[in-house]
Amino acid sequence: MTTTLAATGRASRRGLGPVIGVHAGLFVGGAVALSLDPPAQGWCVLAVVAAYAVALLWVCRATGRADLAELAGFLAIVSVFQVLPDWVLVDVVGTLRFPDTGGPRFDDAIPLAMAAMWLPPLFIALTLAGGRPGRAALLSALVFLGAEILAPTLGLWEPVGGTHRWAGVALYVVPAEAALGWAAATAYSLSRRSPLLARVGAALAVSTFYLGALVMTYFVIDVATWRLTT
Repeated sequence: MTTTLAATGRASRRGLGPVIGVHAGLFVGGAVALSLDPPAQGWCVLAVVAAYAVALLWVCRATGRADLAELAGFLAIVSVFQVLPDWVLVDVVGTLRFPDTGGPRFDDAIPLAMAAMWLPPLFIALTLAGGRPGRAALLSALVFLGAEILAPTLGLWEPVGGTHRWAGVALYVVPAEAALGWAAATAYSLSRRSPLLARVGAALAVSTFYLGALVMTYFVIDVATWRLTT
């Protein structure tokens, strides 16, 4: 049994070096892009996250990690759909703003780069979780909390409006992002062997669930007064 466990551990680590290298390249490229002035900054951020997505998929396949390639492909679809919840927060709820640093934007509200920017944190959280939804929820909350703390300083996005905050983070997004990790892990495990159209539907369901979680936690934390009236 010891031999079997050791072999399983080696298999799970196989090909991770190049995958880690892709993420190191993302951080280096992102640092360079964010050091530029607008509008070059926005265009370079878009180029970096697009290059990351392509490189991640290619490296996972080239190193024989079909499992990670399948996960990355699913999360790439989820990342595209994640533009919609962000759009609702910007134009409907009014609790989020994306500074215009250059590059194409959806309805002058959200940078096109956001269509790929959800992939890195989700991939990191779900890979470290080993596909377990509970762990994915916890790791997703931690990874996204770090991103939410850094984002205003980096000029990527920032909370606005009357929301309760901690360290500059709108508190309502943290449980919703934990729910996102859980939903993504669950949807992936249930749909990974399904046809492409079913996987796309599952990815859309993840973003729809996340939007519902956002609205619910925003209401519970920032809107509801919990008073009984007669």
